[in-house]
Formats: sequence, structure tokens, C-alpha cells
Amino acid sequence: MDLRAIVTWLDEYLRIGAVPDYPTALNGLQVDSGRGEVRRIAVAVDAAQATIDRAIAEGADLLIVHHGLFWDGNQPVTGRRYRRLKALLDADLPLYSAHLPLDVHPEVGNNAVLARELGIEIQGTFGEYRGSPVGVWGTVDEVLREGLAARLDGLLGARVKLVPGGPERVRRVGVITGGAGGSVADAVAAGLDAFVTGEGAHHNFFDAEEGGINLLLGGHYATETWGVRALGQRLQEQFGIEWVFVDHPTGM
Repeated sequence: MDLRAIVTWLDEYLRIGAVPDYPTALNGLQVDSGRGEVRRIAVAVDAAQATIDRAIAEGADLLIVHHGLFWDGNQPVTGRRYRRLKALLDADLPLYSAHLPLDVHPEVGNNAVLARELGIEIQGTFGEYRGSPVGVWGTVDEVLREGLAARLDGLLGARVKLVPGGPERVRRVGVITGGAGGSVADAVAAGLDAFVTGEGAHHNFFDAEEGGINLLLGGHYATETWGVRALGQRLQEQFGIEWVFVDHPTGM
């Protein structure tokens, strides 16, 4: 499949130009290539040196990530930025990044996919960034909060942190993956019994405890592997392209 055609499809499917994001996200094609044809795609959470090297070793013709190269802003091309770019350019490997557009996508987004995996019947959104909704919420068959935490443990393959600030029996659950502990107030305002995210600040414990909501922290990385994998599968269905997930967990 032609690289330009894939990039155009991704831009439209993920609504790259319509979903607001942080200025340094730079969603879309971040590193170009002279490659004309894409036969194999690698997907990863982060554009780290390890994932770039693995994608090259896997023989990928395109690397798609959730967290791109330029989070530290307008910086000189030295040090690790130089090394990452050099590896991509030497291998003629294009890099595509989608941050909030991949978080919020209703089909392959981190939030929607993790919510469905948790057994949540999605009914709406909550929280926003620059006027655009970021989280999803819905209902589960009534479950004890410890049972919901155990379900998340199984999905993520690690023990999650449960702040038992809300009702013992849970039905209304919201999800914002990644570092959304600061959205506890939005979850409380939405009338949720439990809020699932990746990580938060120390004071988010008290936000949940005093807000009357159960807070489940599953890890930033672990909660954000879902979108890139779902997108890889969607690209295979759309274009018949082989894909591989490059896993490089941080434990954070």
C-alpha cells in the first residue's frame, strides 16, 4: 500500500486536524520517508529509541506511535533526539503519531477499547480538553469495586492501585487512559461510581476520597497499549497490511 494513501486515510479516520491536542503533540506524519510502498507496520506506545530499533529489526515500513518525538518542544537536534532521528532516517522509516486523536476515537481509541474490554456499555462522554470530550463512561453489571479492580488487573497484567473513595458496589464507570488523575473532579461531576485512568498526582487520592468516587490507577503505559493495537488491526482489515506490536513497558 502506498505510504501517502495510508497517511491520508489515517489523518481522516483519526480526525487529526479536528481533535485539539497539546502544541507539542504534532499529530500526523512526524518523520517522512522515501518509501513508496508499505507492506509491514509496527505500532508502539512511545517513539523511544528501543521501539524505533525494534521496528527496524522487525522490518517495518512504517512506525505508528501514540507518543511522538517532540514532547520537549523546539529543541536542538542533539543527544537522544539526534539518535532517534538518525535511526529513523538511516533506515528510511517513516514515523506517524496520534495522541489525543487516538485516545478519544470511538472505535480504536484507548478509552473506548479499554472500556469495552472492562465490560462497560458506553453511554456517553465526560471531561474535555479545549472544548472536545476526552473520556467515556457507561455502565457495568453491578460489581464490587474490588472485583472491578481485579478485572482491570487481569486485563493489564499488573496490580492496579485502588483508591476506595466511592460506593462499594459499582455500576457507572468512566475511563480516561494515561495521566488523567487530574480529571477526578470531572468524573465526580458526571456522577460516576468509579474512574479508571493510568496515573495521577498525590493529591488525587484526596480528590477521590473526598469526592466520593473509586479511583483505579492502572499505569500510564499499560492503559495506553490498546489504541495502537486496535489501530494496527484496523489497518490490516482496511488494507491487508501485516502489523506487529512493539511492546516496551515502562511500569509507570
